[in-house]
Amino acid sequence: MPEKLDLNKSVVGEGVQINPANLLQEEVIQLLKQVIEPTLKNDIVSLGMVRNLRIVDNYVYLRLYIGSRQQHLDAEIKAVLSSLAWCKKTYIQVCTIPGVKTTLAISSGKGGVGKSTTAVNLAAALRLTGAKVGLLDADVYGPNVPQMLGLGQSEVTVIDTANGQKFLPLEAHGIKVMSVGLLAEPDHPLAWRGPVLHKIITQFIHDVEWGELDYLLIDLPPGTGDAQITIVQESPICGVILVTTPQQVAVADVRRSIYMFRQVGVPVLGIIENMSYFIGINGEETPIFGSGGGEKLSNELQAPLLGKIPLDPRICNGGDTGQPLTLADSSSTTNQVFIHIAMALEATFIAFSGDL
Repeated sequence: MPEKLDLNKSVVGEGVQINPANLLQEEVIQLLKQVIEPTLKNDIVSLGMVRNLRIVDNYVYLRLYIGSRQQHLDAEIKAVLSSLAWCKKTYIQVCTIPGVKTTLAISSGKGGVGKSTTAVNLAAALRLTGAKVGLLDADVYGPNVPQMLGLGQSEVTVIDTANGQKFLPLEAHGIKVMSVGLLAEPDHPLAWRGPVLHKIITQFIHDVEWGELDYLLIDLPPGTGDAQITIVQESPICGVILVTTPQQVAVADVRRSIYMFRQVGVPVLGIIENMSYFIGINGEETPIFGSGGGEKLSNELQAPLLGKIPLDPRICNGGDTGQPLTLADSSSTTNQVFIHIAMALEATFIAFSGDL
């Protein structure tokens, strides 16, 4: 978003010339802030849904990044901007992933905290609640989702559609899956940089025929580099779920991710604390990696702690064999925690999705 003009700054006698376009843009921004996204209960500017705002010859141009359940916002924006006496017309480029109602990012500040494992098991839990789910493995440096879902080096098909050629996602356990790992050669590093990396990521966001989905989860690369920023800027992500461990080192790294998401206006929907505790033979809980990290982040962010995932060897085994524990053992604590998280997300979005 262009830098806002400081309207309180005195320019008398300073030789400073105010650009009228900045004043008009600020007027548009203030009106756009009146449009509230009902699920997240915040305005569309603060949520990062409005981008590339320009005013040319008294015409307003902007991009609107939304899910398919948010199509009504287009008409609301035009209605609120119709009060501008100087505006001849508003042009809105709606940027969405066709058929996808809600896009959520799964992120972590560092590797090794179980982000991909969390993404896979959360997708499985959402599927168990009856939702139609897709999982985009956008971790270009370590695309492990195919193995975790038992897909291995399956072939990806390209099909012709009304909107050109598209990748056809694979399916595992009722979850639609696309990953850069499905296109790479086995055991070869994905040494992509700069423009090539940007092009690949953009293709994986826009050139996949997902069909109708209630949720598309995007497993982001760890950290806050170019790949992460590109994915966030190119996709209509309505919120992010942060994965951490109880360790203070992991919490410190997550804070850096939080700063990046705030810079681009993507809200943090909640925290998942992974490897939270080990359950002994007698049911006692032992905090192997310390305790309190998730609660501390939750309090700092004023975002809910969605769940604490236990340290269970079967989670690792499920990832190795392509059988997520959430699906393999419905009586496990892991299953119960992920189902609770999925139901919390459903409660957040279902009231505003109509036919979800």
